[in-house]
Amino acid sequence: MTCKNRAKNCGGCPLLEVPYPEQLKQKEAKVRALLGKYGPVHPIRGMETPTHYRNKVISTFATGSGGKLVSGIYAAKTHKVLPVERCLLEDEVLDMAMEAVRAAAAACKYQPYHEDKGTGLLRHCLLRRGVATGQVMVVLVTAQPVLPGAKNFVRALLAEAEKRSVPVTTVVQNYNPRRTSVVLGEQEKVLYGKGFILDTLCGKTYALSPRSFYQVNPVQTAVLYGLAVDAAKLTGNEVVLDAYCGIGTIGLTAADKAKQVVGVELNRDAVHDAIGNAKHNGVKNARFFAADATEWISAAAAAGERADVIFMDPPREGSTPQFIESVARMAPKRVVYVSCNPETMARDLALLTKKGYRAEGFTPVDMFPNSEHIEVVCALSRQEQRKQSRR
Repeated sequence: MTCKNRAKNCGGCPLLEVPYPEQLKQKEAKVRALLGKYGPVHPIRGMETPTHYRNKVISTFATGSGGKLVSGIYAAKTHKVLPVERCLLEDEVLDMAMEAVRAAAAACKYQPYHEDKGTGLLRHCLLRRGVATGQVMVVLVTAQPVLPGAKNFVRALLAEAEKRSVPVTTVVQNYNPRRTSVVLGEQEKVLYGKGFILDTLCGKTYALSPRSFYQVNPVQTAVLYGLAVDAAKLTGNEVVLDAYCGIGTIGLTAADKAKQVVGVELNRDAVHDAIGNAKHNGVKNARFFAADATEWISAAAAAGERADVIFMDPPREGSTPQFIESVARMAPKRVVYVSCNPETMARDLALLTKKGYRAEGFTPVDMFPNSEHIEVVCALSRQEQRKQSRR
């Protein structure tokens, strides 16, 4: 498989030219090398169609040849924008949505932001699509607090989107005045629609705002979360802790099979979404707290609180020794570790096994075909300590 963007120094698909079966073989081998000493590694779960899977796109604006407004990604190992019109990873509807955004912005004579000079208006465009609902969100990130002719832009965007049969259901302006690589700023204004879109995953409906953390590959996310909930072996009587819970996707997926779910997440916007998602889905046995996962579980363990099952889905840097120590103090029967970085997972497993947990097995999931990233689900069970008899 080839892509013209790759010839222009796009670094988004380092494995694109490797046949997909070979990609899966390499990823499974990497997981086995890192984690095999802790337990069996099951066959990797790959995609039937490993392209056009991303339901979220971030495109950066720049000035192209002849002063034309373009957008795309940074070329590999540079801060130069590589114009992108079509991408083999992106949902094709979002490619057309971005085309509509560029056309509407050009019609309004908007100028791209120049980092070095600190001038211009348009920084980025973030697009989301609810694959199950078809709804599309457009988030225009600006360097200025006011979007001149905002109503005209929305009108032009909707017209351009309609030409391309793209159902744009909400448009949001995000103001980011900082000189930073962080895409979104703190201030937002809804220009059209409700400011969020809906999507359905594992039987639950989720409201996705511009800042919501939501896995970008809906097909493989359903596989990942299905494996995680199955690994928990819930009977309906368990108290479940969902650590690093994001907008509550794993916890709410498990809620139907649990007595109670408690979710903990540092991002307050995500927690707000999680509470709303529970309410929208009629889930009454789930609570969510905005807190650092390590600090929260440490305090809970010190207070003598217990959980029967703990889901942990930490960021790429993995968990912390203090978190793992608190898991051991809570003494859940099962821990389900969902990792986006097998290397930090291996580090954390060295601690978990010392605390009396045994890895029952690992299942790699190819969430990001044509890239080097791998997700892994691991089920761990607590081993009963044998009492030493005294004479």
